[in-house]
Amino acid sequence: MSARHGADLLRPPDSAGRATFLELFFDLAFVVALTRVSQRFVELNGDSGWALVSGLGGTLLLFLALWLIWSHTTWITSRYEPERSVIQAVVVATMFAALVMAVTLPRATQERALPFVVAYLLVMVVRPLVIALALRGHPRRLVAFRLSAWAALSAPIWLVGALGPERLRLPLWAVAVGVDYLAWILGWPLPRLGAAAVARWRIAGTHLADRYQQMFLIALGESILVIGVVFSGRDYSGGRAAAFTIAFVTSALLWRIYFHRAGLLLTEALARAGQPARLGTASERTHLLIVLSVLLASVGYELVIDDPFGAPRPTWLLFVVGGPALFLVARLRLEYEVFGRISRSRLLGLVVLLLVTPALTRWPPMVGLCAVAGTLAVVAVLDALDGRRYAPQVPSPSLGREAPEARDFEA
Repeated sequence: MSARHGADLLRPPDSAGRATFLELFFDLAFVVALTRVSQRFVELNGDSGWALVSGLGGTLLLFLALWLIWSHTTWITSRYEPERSVIQAVVVATMFAALVMAVTLPRATQERALPFVVAYLLVMVVRPLVIALALRGHPRRLVAFRLSAWAALSAPIWLVGALGPERLRLPLWAVAVGVDYLAWILGWPLPRLGAAAVARWRIAGTHLADRYQQMFLIALGESILVIGVVFSGRDYSGGRAAAFTIAFVTSALLWRIYFHRAGLLLTEALARAGQPARLGTASERTHLLIVLSVLLASVGYELVIDDPFGAPRPTWLLFVVGGPALFLVARLRLEYEVFGRISRSRLLGLVVLLLVTPALTRWPPMVGLCAVAGTLAVVAVLDALDGRRYAPQVPSPSLGREAPEARDFEA
């Protein structure tokens, strides 16, 4: 009887799987979080040497913690019915914790380390227990127990890093976040219970695709917000106006390149995959890189708009060129996941960016932004020409092609 009651929380097989308004509301906390991550990157512009490496590493660690919160929530609403009051309460509570993490993020590696970590651990340790209790006797509760147990394993490392000497904070947190991501990759194995075979989970593929696409658009929205705020807050000049325009065009090109075929057909690819959860986990990591690349690019926009013809610095290349280059790498990976092949136009764009980077070190930031926009424009044009030359392609996922295996009740 209790197992039947717990089954009421699961998404029914005939669920449409579309993202709900609750999840869009939840994403508002991550709008704030992404702007704070972007701002931390901007503050590294004048750094060099170890200060730059430490700053980049610390900001990346905080981003990875935020991403884990978001992606776990996405999988929860993909596996459980988001209209149930328990799941809604879990999502809203997670949103508040994510907002706490966002507002503490600018000083999360200094005096606000403890509230950042406490908010993170409440989600990672307590939330799975709430879901397990709501599932009652349903076998799937064992998955939630696994998540909580592994999060409890890394919790002392997070807390020692927050409360201990500041010089040990980043190394300890790097170990902790590594444990949290490794647990997911391994399926949170426990003695006697074994691992949860994530590749065999029942998921709503349409829902996952929706959520990944929406997070990409949120990251793009953050970049538009950045260029608007920076340009409106600086003295007007022709150079800044030109940088503002090219930054906007670059964001539009990122949107176009992402959604051309593979990004648009991700939903269909998940529907065709024999093991959609396996493709879903791979796509989640791809979108982590995509969102990070857009954030890095938005930092480049801010630096160029602020001083378009200033003296060249090694750090601005990391953002102006590095962000779009990482985007093309991640987009190549997405193309392979959806179609089982590599896009020649994106590979060409990546090679061009890598080849021109050494020369850009001698030119002002505006030249680098123009080079990036021009390269992305060529990629978009080649995509359009291929679209006219060849018939529309049907997704052929490289992952999850295998026929679905016999799934246990827990999956």
